[in-house]
Amino acid sequence: MESKKLNWRMLAMMGFTVVWGFGNVVNNYANQGLTVVVSWILILSLYFLPYTLMVGEMGSVFDHKSGGVSSWINSTYGPMIAYLAGWTYWVVHIPYLAQKPQSALVALSWVIFQDGNVIKTINPLFLQSIVLGMFIFFLWLSSKGVNSLKRIGAVAGTSMFFMGILYILLTVAAPSIVGARSATEVWNFKTFMPKFDFAYFTTISMLVFAVGGCEKISPYVKDIENPSKNFPKGMLALAIMVGMSALLGSFAMGIMFNSGNLPPDLKMNGQYYAFKLLGEYYGVGNLLMILYAIANTLGQISGLMFSIDAPLKILIGEGDKNYIPKSFTKTNEFGAPINGYKLTAVLVGILIIIPALGIGDMNNLYNWLLDLNSIVMPLRYLWVFLAYIGLRGLVKNKSLSNASSFKFIKNDKIATLVGVWCFGFTAFACLMGIFPKNIQMFSSEWFFQITLNILTPIVLVGLGLIFPKIAKKTNF
Repeated sequence: MESKKLNWRMLAMMGFTVVWGFGNVVNNYANQGLTVVVSWILILSLYFLPYTLMVGEMGSVFDHKSGGVSSWINSTYGPMIAYLAGWTYWVVHIPYLAQKPQSALVALSWVIFQDGNVIKTINPLFLQSIVLGMFIFFLWLSSKGVNSLKRIGAVAGTSMFFMGILYILLTVAAPSIVGARSATEVWNFKTFMPKFDFAYFTTISMLVFAVGGCEKISPYVKDIENPSKNFPKGMLALAIMVGMSALLGSFAMGIMFNSGNLPPDLKMNGQYYAFKLLGEYYGVGNLLMILYAIANTLGQISGLMFSIDAPLKILIGEGDKNYIPKSFTKTNEFGAPINGYKLTAVLVGILIIIPALGIGDMNNLYNWLLDLNSIVMPLRYLWVFLAYIGLRGLVKNKSLSNASSFKFIKNDKIATLVGVWCFGFTAFACLMGIFPKNIQMFSSEWFFQITLNILTPIVLVGLGLIFPKIAKKTNF
């Protein structure tokens, strides 16, 4: 049995695959250029490292639980707060689901046309109607228990991951191997120094969004050899791997793209531009770009189907029946929570169509939806830090906080303060992310975007307060 245990290297690799992706490099470089290197150093040391070690500690304490954040909250604050945590975890995936078919369509256009201009020329409302049709089709497939695309997408996602690493290695080596000239002065210290102004702080939510999610691997604490020693070692290795990928990836982007004159569609098409240029460096044409675009198309579809299904089942499976209406948990013959799927379809449909009425440019629409995800998705991380604050600072039963086979910080007061810092920083990043980027301030589109950015998280999270009232009337 001991031979089947995970070692710290396996754990770190699992965490790296969950947390990191090439898109994190591209999106944050698009926001900040090469100044993102300093931002990465700050975010990794002051936020990501304590975040991963908190997760490690809580995973060890609650190793008898399913490992979900709602179980941690349930043990520290009770079932009502745990329900809200579970609801948040599910509902923040709504903007994510609205963007996945859009991203798949962009990737598919690169496979077919090998160019990023075709999508930008189509009327946004017409294009978003296609996106809605794609979403409904894959929602229907998920409701029928079709899982093959999820498995294919897992392979595609792994391929994308390794191609992202390959991109970094080949691009950093390109000046030496093929004599490629750097588009940015990568050896100029001033190129890397951010200007810490209002515009800068509106971009940090994308950095937080990029490094979040390591709590997904916490259930594996009990499967590790000597967890008190090897889990923190695995988490440190994860932080180092993410840090190296972020720093070298940003440096590689600086070689390819002029940090002071970035393409306005870099978020939407940057990954494909990068592999297209890489193919030109090494004389293989569009081959690498096409392979990446195919893998990304399948990966986006897989991510769409998985995120339709898994977060909803977690909410229903772990949620207290006192707070979730019985009708919401109804399943069809394939085990799909059909009423939950219907609510998902309504919310995602609204988020796909309404923005297209006020954002008249496809590139701006794509960027807005990506930025919205960076505002909404990190809301689920708040529950991780709240659970840690509860564990180390608020729980009256100290035997619970002493149950961990290792502790990130031994002193309860200092540990609580670090939890408060991470909670506050995440909330600040989400708040600053609300302000639209690269749009003329106080223009009609700026007001439209900021209104949606404020209303979307309020409405999505606020809907969770209605369910317990419905459950009280219908379940008993």
